[in-house]
Amino acid sequence: MQEVIQFLQENPVQYLATVGRDGRAKCRPFMFSGELDGKLWFCTNHTKEVYQDMQRNPYIEITTSSPEYAWLRLSGEATFENNMAAKEMCMRNPIVKGQYGGADNPIFEVFYLKNAHAVLADFSGNPPKEYTL
Repeated sequence: MQEVIQFLQENPVQYLATVGRDGRAKCRPFMFSGELDGKLWFCTNHTKEVYQDMQRNPYIEITTSSPEYAWLRLSGEATFENNMAAKEMCMRNPIVKGQYGGADNPIFEVFYLKNAHAVLADFSGNPPKEYTL
């Protein structure tokens, strides 16, 4: 898990894909918030389309790549939880803090990936590394 966390932290702009409510693929920039209790956490708010998409179909995939042409694909079930410790962790990011003010903002939502699966790959010719998280 640590290699996946490090890759996410070193490549902070990720892209989260959902199945939109219109049945079409949707992809948008996202950021990893951190690991807590063995779970990978992310945040959004319940007024956004991405939240509504994940409520309808919680299976998502996140991807990012490094300047060295390595990439990560991370998939799982977006599981929303009113977890104040996770919300506080997210608030350590100045961008998140600037958008929401505090962990008690009523629209602020956090989720982790349940049954997460990660694949780290590159163009080295070596087989991809796979992780069940």
